[in-house]
Amino acid sequence: MRRWLLLLLCLASPLQAGSLVVPTADGEEILVITHPAAGERLLVWFPSEAGPQTVDVWLADQLAQREVEVWRADLLEARFLPLADSSPPQVPAGDVAALLTQALRSGKRVFLVANGRSAIPALRGVRQWLLDGGRDPRFGGVILISPKLFVRTPDPGETAEPFPIVAASNVPLYWLQPDKSPWYWKLPQLLPVLEAGGSDVYVRVLHGVRDRFFFRPDANEEEDVMRRRLPELLRSAARALERLPRRERRVVALKAPLPAIGEGKTGNTLKPYRGDPEPSALRLPTLSGKSVDLSELRGRVVLVNFWASWCPPCVHEMPSMQRLADVLRDTPFEILAVNMAEPPEVIREFLDTKVDVDFPILLDRDGAALKRWRVFAFPTSFVIDRTGRIRYALFGAAEWDDPGIVERLRELLDEDPPMNANRRK
Repeated sequence: MRRWLLLLLCLASPLQAGSLVVPTADGEEILVITHPAAGERLLVWFPSEAGPQTVDVWLADQLAQREVEVWRADLLEARFLPLADSSPPQVPAGDVAALLTQALRSGKRVFLVANGRSAIPALRGVRQWLLDGGRDPRFGGVILISPKLFVRTPDPGETAEPFPIVAASNVPLYWLQPDKSPWYWKLPQLLPVLEAGGSDVYVRVLHGVRDRFFFRPDANEEEDVMRRRLPELLRSAARALERLPRRERRVVALKAPLPAIGEGKTGNTLKPYRGDPEPSALRLPTLSGKSVDLSELRGRVVLVNFWASWCPPCVHEMPSMQRLADVLRDTPFEILAVNMAEPPEVIREFLDTKVDVDFPILLDRDGAALKRWRVFAFPTSFVIDRTGRIRYALFGAAEWDDPGIVERLRELLDEDPPMNANRRK
């Protein structure tokens, strides 16, 4: 069914598109929809774990009008894999190597374009191509759009694990990264790993947009503008990679097998915190101009919530946080909502038009608190007990006035406070 859908998308293209079938080493076939162009560049497009999108056809046609040929290959459909985070890493590396080999036979300069989780098979496929003896200088590199390079989103307190291929890649890379994204904050962790393997990495930050900006059903005006710019951004990325000096690319050793793939969040209940229970420092200004220091709240149960106004799950859970604050108003309970590096005027407009809360909004202007607390996903929440230790945590939205959550918080409130507990002023 998905293959027929892909063919229908091809037929709907306003330009003359075609198709070809690329055989894999184990006898499978990959259907490729081609958008021919007269220029010397060819982009092989891999959709994300969300699968092919209608906008992919528009992007391909826009690039073809700019004399950039595009091949669209659905790696998941070829292997009958479901649309899920766990699927792209299961694509055999040889599938991408076969596509790259076929594309290079066109005589054009070839670039792979991978969005989201499809970055994993793209990088693994280039390494396989090198292992198979690929040395064609017409291979220009890989263009990544908000790549997801970690095995899974770790629970708070756990260490995030990059895929082994990140350290085993030696490839020219151009990284397009929206700044309204949790992945933006992971760049300092991932770039040194890629560069240590030999990769040359360009990074271009896309300001004011979220992941999947070019096919979000809830795209805002800034994201619509960036979507219209994307064909030229991709062409510019290819030109930048072409300017890199050509050099021999060695095959980097893969030091670990493919890890078990996480499916992401499975629930929204509080879980016992697995990291160091001693919280990192948290002293930040509030939106109203005051200063709040977590260390001065010993003796109270504190919910520390990291959020952003551009994060739909964050927005979804904030009314329930206010209801929780109302339920526990006469108890030693506090909510600290730490905003992720947004301008105060943006936050004020959000609070005036979207949600109405009366708990403190703290400003983490440079993301320093986010890094100290090792926040990986938005929203992420920590529950601090009356002795100042982290007892529970979760990532993802929760219904904070759920009876089960309220009961757990009341249990913490009933515990004896420390002898030197600070009273709330």
